[in-house]
Amino acid sequence: LCNCNSVGSAGCDRITGQCHCLAGYTGLGCHNCAHGFFPEQGGQQCQPCSCSPAGATSDQCDHSGKCQCKVGVTDLKCDRCSEGYYRFNGTTCEPCQCNNHSQTCHNSTGTCLDCQENTKGKHCELCKEGFYLSTHPAHSCWHCPCSTVASTGTCHIQPGESIPRCDKCKPGYTGLNCNQCDKGYYNSDSICLRCECNGNVDPALSPSVCRPDSGECIGCLYHTTGFHCELCEEGYTRDSEGTNCTRKEATLGLEPTEFATSAPNTTKATSFSTAVLNSTLSPTTLQTLFPISSSDNSTSAFADVSWTQFNIIILTVIIIVVVLLMGFVGAVYMYREYQNRKLNAPFWTIELKEDNISFSSYHDSIPNADVSGLLEDDGNEVAPNGQLTLTTPMHNYKA
Repeated sequence: LCNCNSVGSAGCDRITGQCHCLAGYTGLGCHNCAHGFFPEQGGQQCQPCSCSPAGATSDQCDHSGKCQCKVGVTDLKCDRCSEGYYRFNGTTCEPCQCNNHSQTCHNSTGTCLDCQENTKGKHCELCKEGFYLSTHPAHSCWHCPCSTVASTGTCHIQPGESIPRCDKCKPGYTGLNCNQCDKGYYNSDSICLRCECNGNVDPALSPSVCRPDSGECIGCLYHTTGFHCELCEEGYTRDSEGTNCTRKEATLGLEPTEFATSAPNTTKATSFSTAVLNSTLSPTTLQTLFPISSSDNSTSAFADVSWTQFNIIILTVIIIVVVLLMGFVGAVYMYREYQNRKLNAPFWTIELKEDNISFSSYHDSIPNADVSGLLEDDGNEVAPNGQLTLTTPMHNYKA
């Protein structure tokens, strides 16, 4: 009566025919696997399912040994969290908190892996460097409008604002997005360069120091001028050290001479210096002594003479003299030419009569003048008495 499985049974009840099944086996002959067991592939033994009580919906598994897992749980025995879940605890797995910027996280810590859309952080809640977090749409990162040339490249949005501002501008740049030149700098091909004014501009008086579009210095001080305040004003020159602009002094041809003058009711002598003006002319032709007088409360000094103005005056005088000389020479030449033409010009008279034409010529100034060429006809003759005979095939004319 007993037909027991030799592997899964241990004896038999001969009255009923029920075999005594071992753990994991069931049935009259112990040929089937019990609940929670599955048959081994290619054999007759039953293996336990060993499903995780926390991750599986039951302790039963299929013929391959795979358990039925809860949501967020995976693996053969339902003992590991699925992708997008973490922290396998006594009940189930928790979903990853990555703000929709990642689908995976660490299965035990929950740290998001491979954050997308320029995000970073444990939960992809931060923006990468050079991006800022926008509220529209929520938790989205946008590229900062900050150049790495003019700033650190990072930015942020302050509470209550909707436009980002750069975190820190580099020297020479300013503005919300560090896209403007700071005071003391000017724009040169989208790059802010420091104004070059040779220390002759006071930022307190001219905050911009130079023009922001060209770099031309504004408000040159200390008697300087020029694009970079590198020149001295008219009437000033560089000192011996080449640093400061000092007033030009009249160049002296002689050593200063001291004069002692005394004012009424005083015995104190005052010394004054007089000088001889030195110019491009010889010293002997330009020596003028300027007297100086003094009183108790006032003194007088030489007026500054600009050598540029003096040289212009001398050059003007020379030009005027040359023009006058050239005019005089031209007038003399024209007068002489006029006299010569007047003396050499012949005087002719023509007398018309009924049958002849009389020509008279007077050359009082040129008695020996040759008049034979006055008429081109070869038949013309000149008489000894000075009369000119005109001969034609039909008439003879005398002059």
